Amino acid sequence: MAKKQLLLLVGLMLALSVFLAACTGKEKSEEGDKAASKDGDDKGTEETTKDEPAEEEALDFPLDVSNKEAAIEDGELTYGLVSDSPFEGTLSTVFYSGAPDAEVMQFFTEDLLAADGDYLITNEGAATYEISDDNKKIKVMIKDNVNWHDGEPVKASDLLYSYELLGHPDYVGERYDFMKENVVGMPDYHAGKTDKISGINVIDDKTIEFTFTEATPSILSGFWSTPTPRHHVGDVMTGELTMEELMASDKIRVNPIGFGPYKVAKIVPGESVLYERYEDYWRGKPALKSIVLKVVSSATALEALKKGEIDYADIPADQYLNAKTIENVELLAKVDLAYTYIGFNLGEWDAEKEENVMDPTKKMANKLVRQAMWHAMDNETIGKELYHGLRFPATTLIIPVFEGFHDSSNEGRPYDPEKAKALLDEAGYIDVDGDGFRENDKGEEFVLNFASMEGGETAEPIAKFYMQNWADVGIKVQLLDGRLHEFNAFYDLLKKDDKRVDIYQGAWGTGSDPDPEGLYGRTAAFNYPRFTSEKNDELLEAGTSEKAFDTEYRKDIYNQWQELMVEEVPVAPTVYRYALTAVNKRIVNYSIDPGSDLWLYEMGVSE
Repeated sequence: MAKKQLLLLVGLMLALSVFLAACTGKEKSEEGDKAASKDGDDKGTEETTKDEPAEEEALDFPLDVSNKEAAIEDGELTYGLVSDSPFEGTLSTVFYSGAPDAEVMQFFTEDLLAADGDYLITNEGAATYEISDDNKKIKVMIKDNVNWHDGEPVKASDLLYSYELLGHPDYVGERYDFMKENVVGMPDYHAGKTDKISGINVIDDKTIEFTFTEATPSILSGFWSTPTPRHHVGDVMTGELTMEELMASDKIRVNPIGFGPYKVAKIVPGESVLYERYEDYWRGKPALKSIVLKVVSSATALEALKKGEIDYADIPADQYLNAKTIENVELLAKVDLAYTYIGFNLGEWDAEKEENVMDPTKKMANKLVRQAMWHAMDNETIGKELYHGLRFPATTLIIPVFEGFHDSSNEGRPYDPEKAKALLDEAGYIDVDGDGFRENDKGEEFVLNFASMEGGETAEPIAKFYMQNWADVGIKVQLLDGRLHEFNAFYDLLKKDDKRVDIYQGAWGTGSDPDPEGLYGRTAAFNYPRFTSEKNDELLEAGTSEKAFDTEYRKDIYNQWQELMVEEVPVAPTVYRYALTAVNKRIVNYSIDPGSDLWLYEMGVSE
């Protein structure tokens, strides 16, 4: 660890903590953190970004609560949604993008097909499935007594409706990806050439069959099985309402329904949700009578846990040491389906063609500069000193959770300032005027605007730490607008390709499908760097091809893809993360094990 970097970080943290203590009388801390659920369709969930203990202490966490008592009959629980911004309130799996909305929806929405510990679909959910011998068809059969919260049965046509919305020519969300495009007839439907999706066949009210153009292993981990209640939200297909009207509708934002274990009783927009037990839930009676979800800031979450004001919260890693001292809670943790990264503005989204387009005039067009900036970042110090070992340097864009596809032999671009300087020299970025900062290869001033989001005590020190890392190798970086940006405003900058943004710090929930096309494909709206290349297209296509049912073949393809992205650096992954959850010791039947999908239904309290 470079002594200079550590002193800088400590200085930034000390100055800020003294300021906060003077203002509030207590030290505050980091930002909220959390996103992807077990569904592969949560890929692209936009996230907030976040004295080292002994290694065995930092990594040895349970997955299950220790309380083995029976749940009381009509228990109540308060869930803390840790966020420094209000939740947006787009409470539809088709249209949402932010992690806070995903947390709100998890109590009342559900996929028809459950997933196992390897994130592969099973027959243990509200529906079963059959896949054809050629792997090009999947038949989904909804079980009996699977009903929406208003008592109407969940129908095969409701699953069809999700696909009709996702592929609609007027759809402006970001979840139209390879697995939807791969449905036979979907490209023509999406282009407005037909009003029917020929590859989806509703056999009866309980049975629906999908036919795919290409056989792909993503059918097991990336198949969308979340229906939309057509009768409740209204039917865009009949002209009852427009897509814009649906997205703004109270049926989504104020009075949403699902078929999950709890139903929405009341929403205070952006602030809280009251859920009540759904007595007719298809698995049986849920353990809790009610759940209150309320937004708590990252700075106040621990105090709320300590006072018993909330029973559950995902804890920012920088608060780990303080969280350990709270007697009425216990900590659970696992490596998360997420990573943080620095993104580079390389182009724009072409709305007419619905694809990303590279722009060679962008400041970050030279990949040698991007490579240098990755080498300049001291992510190990960030992970150890701010996150107490609960963050560790990221190497590639396929996370370690996908053990079979993460290339552990690829070291990415580790911290090496001298290598960074050499790459900048090679690129022709030299300090011409002797002010300590490099000019570009044309001898012009080179200053980068850095967009980063708000979020607790560490957000600003981390941004400034990276800015100093880059300054140490001669790159001048300044915060866009001289400040951090609120979560929703930050992602709005990226979605609109704000030309003022040269680089940015973001975070992705990956979802449960290792296929990275939904984040980095040519037609992926979530591809905020707007990176494209023929080699990228080729590898992403191969990774979901019929050949990819051969695991070794798919592993080789994804190793090549990880190597390509380390070479091209459209984004520089910074840290992988442990997701740290604090739960009140009165909670029973709760687990964060990926193989357990019953926690919402079975979770209760013993007192």
